[in-house]
Amino acid sequence: MTATATSVDEPHQLEPQAAPASRGARLARRYAPAAAAALSGVLLYVSFPPRTVSWLALPAFAVFGWLLRGRSWKAGLGLGYLFGLGFLLPLLVWTGVEVGPGPWLALVAVEAVYVALVGAGITLVSRLPGWPLWAAAVWIAGEAARARAPFGGFPWGKIAFGQADGIFLPLAAVGGTPVLGFAVVLCGFGLYEVVRQVVEGRRAGVVRRGAAAAALLSVAVPVVGALAARSLVSDKAENGTATVAVIQGNVPRAGLDFNAQRRAVLDYHARETERLAAEVKAGRVARPDFVLWPENSSDVDPFTNADARLVIDDAAKAIGAPVSVGGVVERDGKLYNEQILWDPVKGPLDTYDKRQVQPFGEYLPLRSLLGAINKNWTSMVRQDFSRGDKPGVFTMDGSRVGLVTCYEAAFDWAVRSTVTDGAQLISVPSNNATFDRSEMTYQQLAMSRVRAVEHSRTVTVPVTSGVSAVIMPDGRITQRTGMFVADSLVQKVPLRSSETPATRLGILPEMLLVAVAVGGLGWAGTKVVRGRRNGAVPGDLARPRPGDGIRPLGSVHGYS
Repeated sequence: MTATATSVDEPHQLEPQAAPASRGARLARRYAPAAAAALSGVLLYVSFPPRTVSWLALPAFAVFGWLLRGRSWKAGLGLGYLFGLGFLLPLLVWTGVEVGPGPWLALVAVEAVYVALVGAGITLVSRLPGWPLWAAAVWIAGEAARARAPFGGFPWGKIAFGQADGIFLPLAAVGGTPVLGFAVVLCGFGLYEVVRQVVEGRRAGVVRRGAAAAALLSVAVPVVGALAARSLVSDKAENGTATVAVIQGNVPRAGLDFNAQRRAVLDYHARETERLAAEVKAGRVARPDFVLWPENSSDVDPFTNADARLVIDDAAKAIGAPVSVGGVVERDGKLYNEQILWDPVKGPLDTYDKRQVQPFGEYLPLRSLLGAINKNWTSMVRQDFSRGDKPGVFTMDGSRVGLVTCYEAAFDWAVRSTVTDGAQLISVPSNNATFDRSEMTYQQLAMSRVRAVEHSRTVTVPVTSGVSAVIMPDGRITQRTGMFVADSLVQKVPLRSSETPATRLGILPEMLLVAVAVGGLGWAGTKVVRGRRNGAVPGDLARPRPGDGIRPLGSVHGYS
């Protein structure tokens, strides 16, 4: 009888077995993607002001692209949220300086949801040819949504606002913050794709020329475009010049209660203006054509308070020039954050009411609900500010000065509307005293630098407590103050009336990029549906394929 079983005496030919991974190694592999996502978000934060290392945004997005490419949309959702937390938690910490960590953490938790959705979208388009293009457009679509909802949006943290010192800055003049941000994100994703193509080519022994060329173009095109766009950046005077004075009067103390001494704040700004007038009279400083005070420089309503009116009037007469005064006024029972054009002879001539008022700072959404949860929250904003409905452009000694009050500088439409309404220079009166010495003032200053290039206008930034500055149309800061000091800046600046492509095109570049994002998501969705109809396992459509080269970390558990 023939034996049908292998004898126990015959040794098996066994394949070498890898040693089982330790528990620590398994945990590290499982959570490595999460840690990498959060750390790459932190790296993106580090690229923002006051630091001048904007180029760090590129490796931040390269790592983010590496983590997302080829994963499931669920993994993209989680990794995107962690990336958002790593970026926004430190970036927005100033929002809790005076009110505690609750509002800060709530804001970041909500804003990071947008980044999570973007992460999910990027995983879907990451299998498309030329995926960096589609992925960068998805990021900009996320920024567009975040800038509009909820409660009017919160554009703080747009990638463009971290590029005031970067080589990509001239692209702001081409298509505004969306085009500038798109170029940075595209270059970052392209950087990863170039590395991936090189590694894959070495492993396979052959280079896919089409894919490699597309990867190289995703890096080269933004850089070449930025260099070409430098021709749009100019600080040449087109309508003559104006000598402008920026007043920083300082405040009695930082924090939310700075305005408990509202009259003192007004007196400080009047005193600094009068000190400057003495310098002018002595011939040590050029006489300004007009003077710019910051937001909240007169929280005592000069239209109803005779003393406040007299203080402002005396200061304007001392300097002998029109003054733009930041006031809080009540009219017909409504409260307005207002800029007032004050003539040294005729008194108040014109006003501009802030149009984009800050939720939870100048008005309280869901007031009844929040009051039921915590009455202290409603007491912090006792009366909501009303919104203005017209762009603010003051004619000051023949110069057309556009007004963009503080928070409004973050909104594309608010800044552009002053230029299309005839502004030859832009002023961004602000009050940062409530945020102490945090990075907020530097982040906002960087926004103003981007706006200067975007619309090719001089931008002045008068701030109650600093940092006040004068910015040329090419984005250079030519003068700046310290923080929490009384000071003034006087400078001759160019007046300009030409419009950049960004000014003329307005919202169109952003809408085009959103359309690209929608098209990419639609294409990717169609491929998924077709794959399911052909019997492919849905998860397989999102996983790296054999030969893909660089594979994301830890493709196990929830991060596959």
